[in-house]
Amino acid sequence: MKIWKGLAGTALIVSLLAGCGAGGGNHAANNESAGGESSGGKSVNLKMFIAQPRLKEHYDKYIDAFVAKEKAEKNIDVSVQLEMPPADTAPQILKTRLASNDAPDVFAIHAVNEIPPFYKAGYLEDLSDQPFVGKLLDSVKPSVMTEDGKIVAVPLETLSWGYLYNKQIFEEQGLTPPTTLTEMKTVVEKLKQNNITPFILSDKEAWIPQLFLPLSIGQLVNTENPDFIERMNQDQGSFTEMKGMFDIIDLVYANGTKNGLEVGGDDGAAMFAQGKAAMWVQGPWYAETILKSNPDLRFGVAALPINDNPDATMINLSTSTSLAVSKTSKNKEVALDFVNYVLDDKDSSAFFQALKFNPVATVHDYSSYPWVDDAMVYVKEGKSYQDLRIPQAVKDESGKALQSYIAGQISQDDVLLALDKAWKSYNKVNK
Repeated sequence: MKIWKGLAGTALIVSLLAGCGAGGGNHAANNESAGGESSGGKSVNLKMFIAQPRLKEHYDKYIDAFVAKEKAEKNIDVSVQLEMPPADTAPQILKTRLASNDAPDVFAIHAVNEIPPFYKAGYLEDLSDQPFVGKLLDSVKPSVMTEDGKIVAVPLETLSWGYLYNKQIFEEQGLTPPTTLTEMKTVVEKLKQNNITPFILSDKEAWIPQLFLPLSIGQLVNTENPDFIERMNQDQGSFTEMKGMFDIIDLVYANGTKNGLEVGGDDGAAMFAQGKAAMWVQGPWYAETILKSNPDLRFGVAALPINDNPDATMINLSTSTSLAVSKTSKNKEVALDFVNYVLDDKDSSAFFQALKFNPVATVHDYSSYPWVDDAMVYVKEGKSYQDLRIPQAVKDESGKALQSYIAGQISQDDVLLALDKAWKSYNKVNK
C-alpha cells in the first residue's frame, strides 16, 4: 500500500525531531550550520516523510546524490531529516502533522486515495509547471492529477497486482493460475495433497488484510455493481451487497500458514521467498524484499478469483506511493528540486530499478520485470481495472475489522456494518 539522505561520510548536524518514526534518519551536507547561512552558502533543513522503511537503503543513496547535486549546482547545504514510519501508523501521523501546521516539506501519499481529500484541504502544492511533469508517461499522469487538471505529486509506484505465486511450485505441481473460485479450490486441494501450504498469512499489520477490499470490491464493481462507489458516496449503498467477498477471504484463511496475526509483512516476504507456501495475497511492491531473501526465486503475479465468473478475475492497476510538496513549506525551492530529481534524466532509472518499481517516465530506460509481464497478459485481454477511489478511512477500517474477523472475534455482518459506518462518517466530514 509505498526516504532520502545527504552526503555520505559527512557529519550529521541536525538531530531527529522527537516525533520521528522508526527507520528514519538525518543526512547533511558539509559546512552546514543550524540554519540560514553556512560558511559556504545557504543552509536548508528539508523534512521528508515516507512510509517505506524496508526500502531505506535505496532512498538513502539517492538522497546522498541529491544533496551533493544541490551543493555542486546551487551551493546549498541541504540536511534531510527523514521520517519513515510503518505503513500502519503513517496515515494518521501524517494527517495529524498536516492538521497541526507541522507538515513535512516533502511527503508520500497514496495517489488514488489521498490526493482528492488532501488537495481539497489545501495541503498540496501545485506542481503542474515543474519539469518532471513533461517526462511522465501518458498512462501515469492522470493518477496524480486533480479533478481541475493540476498535477500535485510525482509518482513513484505504479502497480499491477492481485496475488503472488511461486512459479516453481506451480510448475512442479502442473498448475496454472486459476480463473474462477472453483478452480482456485482445486488448486488449493492439489497443493494440500502434496503437503504444500497454499497461502502465506501475514496479517499483523492491518493494511495487509485490507488488500482484500480493493481486490474484491474492484472486481465486483467492474462486473456486477458498477454504481456501488457512487451510491456509497451518497449514503445510498451498503457493503451487504458485497458479502460475496468472504468466499475468497474464507478460502485463503482456512488454507494458510499458522499464526498469521503474529506475522508482519517483512516476515511474510521472507516466508514466501523460502517457499513456505505457494501463494501470497500481496503485491509486487514486496519484490525487492523477497528477492533479497532469495535472489533465485521465480514468482509471478496473477488475478485473484473471487467467484465463478472468469470475467471478474481481473488485475488491479494503480498508482500508489507518490511524493507531494507541502503548500506551506518554507523550503519550497529545495523541495521542488527534490521532486524533480526523483525523475532525473541521468539518475532516476537506476533508482527506480533498484526499488523494483515500474518505469513511470520517458527517461526510464530499463526493462519491465517478469511479474509486470505476467500482469500485462490480463491487461491486454481487457481483464484489468483502475484502483477504486475508496476512502482511506474505509480501507483502514476494513483492515482492523478483518483482523478481528480472522481472530474469530466478530462476524461477517459485523465487518460489513463497520465498513458502512466508516463510509458514512467519511461522507459527513467530506460533503
